[in-house]
Amino acid sequence: MSFIIGRKIEMTQKFKDDGTVVPVTLIRAEPNVVTQVKTLASDGYVSVQVGTEVEKDLNKPEAGHVKDLPLVSLLREFRVDPGEMKRGDLMTVEAFAPGVHVDVVGVSKGRGFAGVVKRHLFHGKRATHGTKDQERMPGSIASQRQGKVIKGQRMGGHMGTDRVTVKNLEVIAVDAAAQVIALKGAIPGARGGLVLIKTRPGTTVWQV
Repeated sequence: MSFIIGRKIEMTQKFKDDGTVVPVTLIRAEPNVVTQVKTLASDGYVSVQVGTEVEKDLNKPEAGHVKDLPLVSLLREFRVDPGEMKRGDLMTVEAFAPGVHVDVVGVSKGRGFAGVVKRHLFHGKRATHGTKDQERMPGSIASQRQGKVIKGQRMGGHMGTDRVTVKNLEVIAVDAAAQVIALKGAIPGARGGLVLIKTRPGTTVWQV
């Protein structure tokens, strides 16, 4: 299984040999270094921690964690079987090949405070005589007798900045020189947003 941390660049399109247009999202993924391999015996679960985005200065705890490794400032874990991986191994976009399907995790765009029409797709009231300023109001939420708002009640509130996973996206192209992966379709997040990419189980195995 292959996995990597990247940053969303933008959306564009690619053309297949038969002229078919494919919408793609470009992701730049610099080489990731394995900073820690967690095992069931030592940590209680199995995962691989990787890091990217090298910086000049880290605080002492961060610098001590990546001692003898590049000073990576961004660390993330992938709950996968490490296999033959060990601390210090590098992971690049070359681990992915066109045609492979992956799961992508991102953070959706923040929309601030949103009302029920935008947040929950309420249709609102009729824009006709007598409605006045109630067109986008949520309406009644329940009987006053119950004395409290039911948990999960759809109301206005903070929208966006949620962790979103999009599954089964196809890898269209890989540019090893530019460290860019082109994935079919859209992925959550704004330009420059953090993206975690992982191949689906049984598709491919990372070769160290």
